[in-house]
Amino acid sequence: MRLQHFDEMYTGPETLRPHYKAYAAWLADQPPEVMAARREEAEMIFRRVGITFAVYGAKDEDGAGTERLIPFDLIPRIIPAHEWAAMEKGLVQRVTALNAFIHDVYHGQEIIKAGRIPRQLIEKNDAFLPEMIGFRPPGGVYTHIVGTDIVRTGEDQFYVLEDNARTPSGVSYMLENRETMMQMFPELFQENKVQRVEDYPYLLRQSLASLAPPGCKGKPRVAVLTPGIYNSAYYEHSFLADMMGVELVEGSDLRVIDGKVKMRTTRGYEAIDVLYRRVDDDFLDPLTFRPDSCLGVPGIMASVSASPPPLSPNARSRTAMSTFLPTASPSPTRRAPASPTTRRSIPTCRRSSSSTPAARRFWKTYRPGAARKPTA
Repeated sequence: MRLQHFDEMYTGPETLRPHYKAYAAWLADQPPEVMAARREEAEMIFRRVGITFAVYGAKDEDGAGTERLIPFDLIPRIIPAHEWAAMEKGLVQRVTALNAFIHDVYHGQEIIKAGRIPRQLIEKNDAFLPEMIGFRPPGGVYTHIVGTDIVRTGEDQFYVLEDNARTPSGVSYMLENRETMMQMFPELFQENKVQRVEDYPYLLRQSLASLAPPGCKGKPRVAVLTPGIYNSAYYEHSFLADMMGVELVEGSDLRVIDGKVKMRTTRGYEAIDVLYRRVDDDFLDPLTFRPDSCLGVPGIMASVSASPPPLSPNARSRTAMSTFLPTASPSPTRRAPASPTTRRSIPTCRRSSSSTPAARRFWKTYRPGAARKPTA
């Protein structure tokens, strides 16, 4: 299958899509020097607030530093309400299917027995955690937060590049991007009905609080676990903790005491009800995973298995991100209790049908499990 280029704004050389006509008329009235000034102003805001992300191994023009400003496009991507509704329906279905898939992999493994996915693609993949076999998280939810990368190739054709069910990053940049757009061009938001996004931190806080154990009294204590200031997404960790009004903690701030995860405070160690982790699985617990990790909390996995706090995302959700899954099962959602899938995975090379010379060379040299190296 050959994927075609899709123009979001035009259907032809000079033919605008209906939902872009009002914006195009507004843009035509804006002097180029004004738009250039607005772009510079946006970058100044990002620098002042510190809205950046780190690129590991990269250097700036002076040969130092890894910080980059988030991309900011003066031309917005406009998605009509009916298209968004269809996309939302497909994503809800897909996340439900991913949750069912992860549960199956760590329990009955029916999808393997049915021959939909070869056993070796699961068991020999770095994302698979045999330590989690048989464990059921609170509420049976593995994928509390999922970041889905989507590309559009046609009028009603969307494809999923990847389901990031591990520790997805990027939502803070979306929120800051929208805030900057509203500051730069308030008239656009006054003249158009734009779906609000600023309530995301509140909704995230509600979602996390709903995971609190039954014995929790009063308002659940939620904390965000970050690897620290050197992590590429540290800005987002601090941003979300601040916007939700919860504690931002590192592994050194936590201890497992009497089987419970507790946080260091000025009043001593106090229990946490829900821990929103932004530390990768491999570094989460040196007693269970990488013994050289200084970012996690010794004994936290044993604590989660026996008692609260719930861990979000769960330390097995990354299995759904495996490089092999789209190739082994193009439509895994067919085994989930839902309607026919409305969000397809991008076409990939399956080993059983790899007839091209390039595909044969790839599978000859590729080693399962070597695709993804763990990062904090």
